[in-house]
Amino acid sequence: MRIHHLNCGCMCPIGGALFDGFSRGLTASLVCHCLLVETNQGLVLIDTGFGDRDIKAPLSTLSPFFMNLNRIQFEEKYTAIAQIKQLGLNPRDVRHIVLTHLDFDHAGGLEDFPEATVHVMQTEMEAAKSRRGFIGAERYRPGQWDEVKYWKYYSPSGEPWFGFEAVRDLDELPPEILLIPLAGHTRGHAGVAIKTSEGWLLHAGDAYFYREEMGTTKPRCTPGLRAYQWLMEVDRKTRLYNQERLRALSLDHSNEVRLFCSHDAIEFKAIALPNNS
Repeated sequence: MRIHHLNCGCMCPIGGALFDGFSRGLTASLVCHCLLVETNQGLVLIDTGFGDRDIKAPLSTLSPFFMNLNRIQFEEKYTAIAQIKQLGLNPRDVRHIVLTHLDFDHAGGLEDFPEATVHVMQTEMEAAKSRRGFIGAERYRPGQWDEVKYWKYYSPSGEPWFGFEAVRDLDELPPEILLIPLAGHTRGHAGVAIKTSEGWLLHAGDAYFYREEMGTTKPRCTPGLRAYQWLMEVDRKTRLYNQERLRALSLDHSNEVRLFCSHDAIEFKAIALPNNS
């Protein structure tokens, strides 16, 4: 099983280092960290970032509020379909897509792979369909996924994995790929764990946003990303609880589990080079 780390979106919000912790100019640099997994069952995507339609006709799928707030960069090279082709692989071989959640910057490429089965938590789909409140309406964009033909939904209960509940035996997927419920950012947010020959990878999605929130007993987050987490959370108590559990995991099992989030560019660079696992 070979794993490719893909950046399927670039966002440059105003704030520079107040967001990403390293930029010297006025704007920050945030990524959309996705995975492409080569398996015996075909190609599997973990999140999709922005899709082809988002790039070519953004007002047909995306919220102007988040387009402007995040300053999304509309470049075709960031789409998963373009990067799969660049790897010399066939996008039609993408058989499955496993989602951390259905936010616009994670699910934009779903319709670029019309034959793929999309795996997501049941509570996340319920939240996406209800689109409650202003943020709910802006973050969930049905135009990105209303033509998806094949869905698989999962409940948040499951077997233990390093102290977390884990949804195992995802339909038609290798047993090495698990869903780890991590609610708080959204109702049905989940991490995706993958067992490799060198240990576990855990794609934590948006359960945290900044590299210094993990691997330390004194976590720190930039003001911009802290504010963004507050803006997007649906359950602060649960979000912070799951962050604390992830932090403990990052400290107690660092030799067994490599943890990363969706949007930290430094974290992405550290794990994506070389671009395989």
